Amino acid sequence: MRQTHKGQPVAEWCASPNAMRLNKLLRMSRRDVLLGGIGLSVASTTGAALAADTAPATPNNEDLSGFMQVSQRLTDRDTLNPQIGAALYANIVQVNADRKDKLNALHALLEREKFTTASAFAHAAEKSDPKLKDVIHEILTGWYRGIADGKVVVYRSALMFDITKDAVYPKTYATGGPFYWTSKPPEVARPKGHPALSASVLVIEPT
Repeated sequence: MRQTHKGQPVAEWCASPNAMRLNKLLRMSRRDVLLGGIGLSVASTTGAALAADTAPATPNNEDLSGFMQVSQRLTDRDTLNPQIGAALYANIVQVNADRKDKLNALHALLEREKFTTASAFAHAAEKSDPKLKDVIHEILTGWYRGIADGKVVVYRSALMFDITKDAVYPKTYATGGPFYWTSKPPEVARPKGHPALSASVLVIEPT
């Protein structure tokens, strides 16, 4: 028969104080396990619900198609990445409750007038509704800078890098050879166009 001391097994009353404290910490009751499991379940369920509430809504095919047509005209491009477009649309719509209606208004104007240049489209859009200028800015900021609703949606594939890819690399790992920056960059023609939209207030972003 195993020896005991005051009702404790010999392994415990012969152990050091540190070992006894460790044994008590490691001894988990069934109640502790159940409470811990319930807590984890509630936390995961709550986290999933919060994520669902804050996640951008996925656009339907009709909305995305209209957004892509407007984007192609505003950027004067025949093709744009639809996956990037879906992410930009979802975040732009979250900025304000009326953004979807404004995007639909831009698409309706484009369908009605059949503009052939971004400048003509943007000018006519602002003339029809001055508030459309803000939406146009958000669309162009999304495609060229990769930012929508203050979030980085895309970086390396942002159109601002595509425009200068033969001269300036994205701010990441250099893709040129050693001392590539010492070579003279190619000449770039001076822009001759004029702004299609009215002037906006200069906003200096924090760095």
